[in-house]
Amino acid sequence: MYILFCDQKTFYVGITDDIDRRINQHLNKESFYTKQFSDLKLVHIESFDKRLMAEKREKQVKGWSVAKKKALIANNKKELVRLSKCRGVVDDSVRGR
Repeated sequence: MYILFCDQKTFYVGITDDIDRRINQHLNKESFYTKQFSDLKLVHIESFDKRLMAEKREKQVKGWSVAKKKALIANNKKELVRLSKCRGVVDDSVRGR
């Protein structure tokens, strides 16, 4: 699962099994959503053993607020907990397990 920061205003969350190839696709305007942006920056990446886990994580992060995505990117676990709807509950992927 990876996060791109697009034109310093929005985030794109996606998954891939080949990050270099996928980033090149984004940079070469081969991605429907990101082709509209001129400045793309890879700001976060997580690895998973199983694609299903990556898909679940992608769906989870896509549902987060901008503030929560920024906390994830900054690895600010305290802020992630504060921003969670159920305070004090942090899933294992945030804990780094």
